[in-house]
Amino acid sequence: MNVDSIIFEICIIIVGSAILGTLFLYAKQPIIIAYILIGIAIGPYGFGLIKKTGHIEQISHFGVILLLFLIGLNLQPVKLLKLFRKVSLLTLSTSLVFGLLSFVFSISIGFNLIDSIIVGSAMMFSSTVVSLKLLPTTSLHNRHIGEMMTSILVIQDVLAILIILFIQGERGDNVLITFIILALKFIVVLLLAFLGVKFIVIPLLTKFDMVQEYTFVVTLAWCLLFAEGAYILGLSYEMGAFVAGLSIASFKVAEAIAEHLKPLREFFLILFFFAIGSKLNLDIDIYILLSALLFGIILVPVKAFIYKYAFHKSGESKDLSKRLGVRLGQSSEFSLLVTFSAISIGLISTNAAMFIQITTIITFIISTYWVVKKYPNPIADNSKLRQD
Repeated sequence: MNVDSIIFEICIIIVGSAILGTLFLYAKQPIIIAYILIGIAIGPYGFGLIKKTGHIEQISHFGVILLLFLIGLNLQPVKLLKLFRKVSLLTLSTSLVFGLLSFVFSISIGFNLIDSIIVGSAMMFSSTVVSLKLLPTTSLHNRHIGEMMTSILVIQDVLAILIILFIQGERGDNVLITFIILALKFIVVLLLAFLGVKFIVIPLLTKFDMVQEYTFVVTLAWCLLFAEGAYILGLSYEMGAFVAGLSIASFKVAEAIAEHLKPLREFFLILFFFAIGSKLNLDIDIYILLSALLFGIILVPVKAFIYKYAFHKSGESKDLSKRLGVRLGQSSEFSLLVTFSAISIGLISTNAAMFIQITTIITFIISTYWVVKKYPNPIADNSKLRQD
């Protein structure tokens, strides 16, 4: 048996996820946690059934790209532009607060200045995957929450790219110029997407609308074309996919496309959560482990409270502000990307890197439980809360 083959690895991930997921559902627990635990159990730091997860991580990234594409499909461009103006200052200010709090905590537990700065930078963001994965879009109320969350997450995406570029030294001497260049590239991608949809994609889909396979392959190609194009331009795959979805959102075909792509998205997101769990190495200094557990437990309610306060001050109702705060209360997959960028050039210690990774996973778990048990979501065990 070739245990190093990708077929074996995907088989064991999916079978293991199905078995543990079944047990979790019987126990009325969030199934996402089962996917993470499978990663911990059979990954390189667990039983070692899968020793190298780099290629699985790359494949799983496809699920994140699809998620952002589907989110874009469900948003109206004009309304989103208005929301960007509304939440820009809120996003920048809350990100700064989260970064400062994380920096202070890192200093207090003994990390040096550079490690603490990287920890602060990594903890500024919320998870696109976790927050949007747990958001139903079946009502106008939840759709408005989704629009608000997506606006914030896209701005955070840009901030994360700036930080990664700064760490890696690419145009790091002038952050303002870097930001302007990224903004111009984003505008170019946006214009190309909307013009392409109007003059190429929609005419083709209209002409061959009776062939469902064609609709599927063309829209998937459109998503991946802009994901790769955005990445080549120095943006991110997620940003390109989001723009591709947004460019189609104004047309009636968007809803049908979203339904066709959901199963594909779910498959790759299972691999994504597996990859997150597989990174967790608990064989570290017990002080760092306990500090990360403590900070993860503290960070989720603190972020939820700060977001709630900020949203309410921006004009949202108390109830909506609270829901937004809870849904955005975790750290981000970008926390891990910032960490890996710092590790690749030797800028951060191993202990600080593991602190970020463990804290991030703990916030994923706590945030998921909080949302699944209290608010409408697609994976709730309570039928009254289960919405997709």
